[in-house]
Amino acid sequence: MGPLSGAKIIEFAAIGAAPMTCMILADLGATVLHVERTQPSGLGLYRPPEFDLLLRGRQSVAIDLKSEAGKGLALDLLSGADAMIEGFRPGVMERLGLGPEVCLERNPKLVYGRMTGWGQDGPHAKNAGHDINYISLTGILDALGPEDGVPTPPLNIVGDYGGALFLAIGVLSALWEAQRSGKGQVVDAAMVDAANLLTTSYHAYMLAGVWKRERGMNIQTGDAFFYCVYKCADGKELAVGAVEEKFYKQMLKGFGFDPADLPPQHDRSRWKEGRKILAERIKTKSRDAWSQIFEGTDSCVSPVLSFDEAKTDKHSRARDGFIDVGGIMQPAPAPRFSRTKAKVASPPPLDGGKNPERVLPLWGFDANAIEKLKKQGAFG
Repeated sequence: MGPLSGAKIIEFAAIGAAPMTCMILADLGATVLHVERTQPSGLGLYRPPEFDLLLRGRQSVAIDLKSEAGKGLALDLLSGADAMIEGFRPGVMERLGLGPEVCLERNPKLVYGRMTGWGQDGPHAKNAGHDINYISLTGILDALGPEDGVPTPPLNIVGDYGGALFLAIGVLSALWEAQRSGKGQVVDAAMVDAANLLTTSYHAYMLAGVWKRERGMNIQTGDAFFYCVYKCADGKELAVGAVEEKFYKQMLKGFGFDPADLPPQHDRSRWKEGRKILAERIKTKSRDAWSQIFEGTDSCVSPVLSFDEAKTDKHSRARDGFIDVGGIMQPAPAPRFSRTKAKVASPPPLDGGKNPERVLPLWGFDANAIEKLKKQGAFG
C-alpha cells in the first residue's frame, strides 16, 4: 500500500517515542508486529486501548520474553524480519538474551533500532528521564518561557517525538545500506541527540551574535512584537509571525497601523513597547474577525486553534489532514506520496496480544507450532 510495503518490522512494547516511530513506518506500508508484554505494564495507564493511536496499523502478540520458549519465538520472528525496534533502557534487551550480538548472529541483515532518552552510553545512559529532562540539557528549555519567569516546557514533541523521527530516519537509512552490503547494524537513537541536532541553526545564530543568551530578546521565543501570540476581544488568541519586511508591511496594513505607529521592527530594546501597542489593537476584535481580515493575505497572521478546532479547520479538511479510523478522528499519515500512498491499515489492537493464533500465521507459524509454543509457556 505504501512505499515500505513488504518491509517486516518487529516492535518490542515501549512508551512514547518508539511506538511513534513504528506508527510512522506502519503508516508508510511496513508490516509491523507489536510484541506486547504478558503482564500489565502500565503502558496503557493513561488511555483505553482504542485511543492508543500510536499503536495503529499493526497487530500484536503477547510474548513472555523471560521464558526460553518466548525468547526462542522472538528470535524466530526476528530471523524473518528486516528490522526491529526496542525502547528499553540500555542493557535490558541484553539481559533478556535478545541483544544486538545474538539477534544479528541469527539474522545478519537485521537493522536493530534502539530508542532511549540518553543513548546507549554516557553518564546518564541508565538514568530515567522524560522529554523535559532531555531538552533541559540541550539549551532548548532554557530558551523558552517569559523573561522574568521560569522556562515553560513544551509538549513532548521536541525530545520524545523528535527522537522518534530520527529513529525512523536511522532505521530507513540502515535498511537502504543493508540492501547494498547485505549486513545489518545497530541504530542508537537518543532523544537528547535528536534535540541537540534540532538546535543546529540556533547554535549558528548564537555564534553569529544574532541569538541573545538572555530571555526576552529573541524572535522565535515570542519576544518580538511581530512574532508573538495575542489575546483577542473574545479571549481567544491570534498568532503573529510577520518577520520579513514584505510580510510585516501587510501585517501593519491589516491591523490598521502606519509604520510610524510602532517602534522600529528590529530595535529589541523597544519590543515590549511594540507588544503593548499591538496587544491593545488586537483586543478590539474577536479572533475570528481578525482571521477574516487577514484571510488570503501574506501577513503571517493566523488564529490559534485548539486540538478540536484543528480537526475542522478548512485547510485540514481540504487536505484530509485528519481521518476516521475505526470511528476515531486522528491525524492522517505523512508525508504524502503520489503513487505509493500511505494508509492506516487498522485501528490499534484491542486484545493485548492475547490471540497469537490469529497473528502468528502471518509470520509463518502454523497451528501446531503455535499450540506447542503455548504449552511451553511462550505466551505466559
